[in-house]
Amino acid sequence: MKKALIVWGGWDGHEPEQVAQLFKGLLEEANFHVEISNTLDSYADVEKLKSLDLIVPHWTMGTIEKKYALNVSEAVMSGVGLAGCHGGMCDSFRNNVDWQFMTGGNWVAHPGNDGVEYMVNIKHSSSPLLEGISDFKVVSEQYYLHVDPAVEVLATTRFPVVDGPHSFNKAVEMPVVWTKRWGYGRVFYNSLGHVANIIAMPEVSKIMQRGFLWAAEGKELYGGKETSVNKTRNIYTGMGDSQ
Repeated sequence: MKKALIVWGGWDGHEPEQVAQLFKGLLEEANFHVEISNTLDSYADVEKLKSLDLIVPHWTMGTIEKKYALNVSEAVMSGVGLAGCHGGMCDSFRNNVDWQFMTGGNWVAHPGNDGVEYMVNIKHSSSPLLEGISDFKVVSEQYYLHVDPAVEVLATTRFPVVDGPHSFNKAVEMPVVWTKRWGYGRVFYNSLGHVANIIAMPEVSKIMQRGFLWAAEGKELYGGKETSVNKTRNIYTGMGDSQ
């Protein structure tokens, strides 16, 4: 049985506890053993993290000890999956660039705030992860993100929908769902999920469950290559020292 850890907290407006419970249900449907925690101290034991198949962070803003962020990074580099959504993964720990590098992007704005109606457009790509899911409409926050060019984009949304200073630029396709690699680990992100009822939408639940399963497969496929990972870690942990 695969093992997953969900760590929730931070800004209450994102309903982190309720979302964590929905994630727990999606994972248990897929026969995962799931541990839920509401403390960042869950990231203190790197060996425990490396024993998992999947880490699901859902913590908006706040701060994280550098050691804890590096522990998560080391676990993911060894093959443990990392998967999450909305501000719970890519608006976490705004001062920690190491976290942003690992997750593949960071939130910068949501023009119009909550209640914006927009389309999520599924992209045809080399990944079969979203096969069978059609474009769909959502009424929620529309995330404008700064995104790692290394990610593989699986879904997008069109900006601008709401007027603002960004409207004077040409129209852009903003990533909504993406995957990337971090060492031997698989990283999955979905910008939808402002509150629990967005996660409960059938399309969003399906996307999240597929993302969890995909990310958790990485350990079985690529894990256990400690020598290479340690070399990578030695290079990586030298980054951000001046921050």
